[in-house]
Amino acid sequence: MAETGFLFCCDPLRPRRTDPEFTREAAAARQAGARISLIDHDALLAGDVGSAVDRVPRDSGSYRYRGWMVPSGRYAELERALADRGCSLRTGGADYRAAHELPGWYEVFEELTPRTVWRLLSPGETLPGADVWAGLARGLGSGPGIVKDFVKSRKHEWDEACFVPELADRDRLASVIRRFVELQEDSLAGGVVLRAFEPFVPGGEARVWWVDGEPVRVTAHPDTPGRLSEPRLDAVCEAVRTLGCGWVTTDLALREDGVWRVVEVGDGQVSGLPAGDDGGSLFGLLLGP
Repeated sequence: MAETGFLFCCDPLRPRRTDPEFTREAAAARQAGARISLIDHDALLAGDVGSAVDRVPRDSGSYRYRGWMVPSGRYAELERALADRGCSLRTGGADYRAAHELPGWYEVFEELTPRTVWRLLSPGETLPGADVWAGLARGLGSGPGIVKDFVKSRKHEWDEACFVPELADRDRLASVIRRFVELQEDSLAGGVVLRAFEPFVPGGEARVWWVDGEPVRVTAHPDTPGRLSEPRLDAVCEAVRTLGCGWVTTDLALREDGVWRVVEVGDGQVSGLPAGDDGGSLFGLLLGP
């Protein structure tokens, strides 16, 4: 069986070339011996999946995607379109959703991550009233909290669309949720998530890359590329193996009491590397049949 190849996003302006954001990674993958094909991320998001995969050679084997985030529904369409061309994705749609969206991984990591509740909400759907959000928040008790969706937060709009100083303050909670949903617009993923706030040490965050349940790289988080931490992974290792997805990342942060906590799980195909990091040996580890 042929070794796994990689699907990178093409440059929107020069579609025969790799998106500039991933040029160095594509070069590292080629150096590791990988075959490379390009897909059109913009076409995929627009629902024109046939055009998105038009440059992938037919019957060219299995691939791992490496590029910008893809909504789980679109990823499933990508998987089907590739199958129609006699190709496949090493990470199937179910595994992608499990690692990419919080409800898919939360139960496995529940003891290692802040307490969390959520409510389904589609982009453009009428926003429920404050009573609904207050009822949801009661599952977390009192204290501060964080608002996000199934994939991302608006931490750069911390006070207006992310942090709630007191979850029992129904008006403030509803205001932050409303602003978060407004800013997310059509990119709202899955619904609204409320998480209990835990105080972390500034800069004490690391991204761990896992392949088949083994931690193969620890990098700085892309938001703090100059700070590399060394988290404890014993408990996390068991949870990753239980999740059962082949290529995932875990973002760990050091809580002020000295305990390492999982703040996010992600699919490795769409998890970012720190600026200047081309992935190095990571691609070689992912080339197996």
